[in-house]
Amino acid sequence: MKNYSYVGVSLIILIFGIIFIPKIINRVQNGDVVDADRLTSGVSEKPSENTKPLRYIEINGERKKAPSFELVNQDDDTISDEFYDGKVYLVEFFFSTCPTICPIMNSNLVEIQEEFKNQEDFGIASISIDPRHDTPAVLKQYAKDHGINHPNWNLLTGDRDTIYNLANKQFGIYAGEDGDAAGGFAHQGFFVLIDQDGYVRSREDQFGNPIIFYKGSVKRNKSVAEGEEEPQINILIEDIKQLL
Repeated sequence: MKNYSYVGVSLIILIFGIIFIPKIINRVQNGDVVDADRLTSGVSEKPSENTKPLRYIEINGERKKAPSFELVNQDDDTISDEFYDGKVYLVEFFFSTCPTICPIMNSNLVEIQEEFKNQEDFGIASISIDPRHDTPAVLKQYAKDHGINHPNWNLLTGDRDTIYNLANKQFGIYAGEDGDAAGGFAHQGFFVLIDQDGYVRSREDQFGNPIIFYKGSVKRNKSVAEGEEEPQINILIEDIKQLL
């Protein structure tokens, strides 16, 4: 009788193995089983299962490169796009007295800074759209006040028209003076991701199109209500890691 019991138990184990173990392995391989510290409770933004190579942005069949520039940073040093050669880097447009989206954007960038604090081949270029106010001295104090300390994070200022051309025409991110906007300037809260060879890169959206820019003006760990914009900082971190 015991032998029949053992045979029955063995048969059950065999059936379980045939049916369920492949499914468990498949879930692990597809990322359904993750370490607990990879997800943040109550956050709508989750690490994606995106494994596709990041897209190039193409205009008239040509891959878009980041434009050349030459500006002055918070240490009063001249910084050009050549500073970022061989680095994966982000570009944003902001101003130091911005009372709305800039504090969120730069708080997100500080978190990204911490994620890549030991990466010499990572950098950030934060370009002021209020260069009359944002002198190197002002930007240096801003960096100190906001915990900006990565050696490759430059807060940049320079000629107003040059900067506006860089934002509006070269990168395609709107920036301009606006007396009706909080702080006197209107701009978009986007981050541009640029690879080691100077090409603008992004992941695809659900329709297979490049998202082009990453939304930087939504707090990384913000819980999102229906109809609200979702943060994209976690996916941006993933994509930086992919390029690195």
